[in-house]
Amino acid sequence: MNNKFTIPLIALFLLLFMGIYFLVNPSYEKSIKAKYYFETGEYQQAYVLSKESFAEDQYNRMAATVMAQSLTSLKYVKYIDMAKSYMLEIDKIAQHEYISDADKAKIRVICDIMIQSYIKLAPSVITDKKLVQDSAYYYQKFEKLLEKVTK
Repeated sequence: MNNKFTIPLIALFLLLFMGIYFLVNPSYEKSIKAKYYFETGEYQQAYVLSKESFAEDQYNRMAATVMAQSLTSLKYVKYIDMAKSYMLEIDKIAQHEYISDADKAKIRVICDIMIQSYIKLAPSVITDKKLVQDSAYYYQKFEKLLEKVTK
């Protein structure tokens, strides 16, 4: 009869102790903040905090996961920013009445760079779907553009 209450009480005590440790430990506190920044799309801040948290406690799996996912998301953000910048540059070239062979070569190089950069991206299960979709959109645009320029 006494075991009926003792075992759940010990389990509750252990859960309470683990919860307090999780909330008071500075490494886990930073990793919780990093997770928040990751979820709100502030990947740079999430990366910085998770890296600090991981440096404090290398057994903090939450920090390691958020750090890796933030780095992946930052690669996607960088790809999308580069794609937008290159698209503006290509649009300026397209405004000319005549597109020279040098401009065509420049567009081919840009397309090759962006296609190869996209191939190196590797999403995970928790990578923001919008980032993956936006990068795929630009990848397809660069593929079509390369096809038109190489004809």
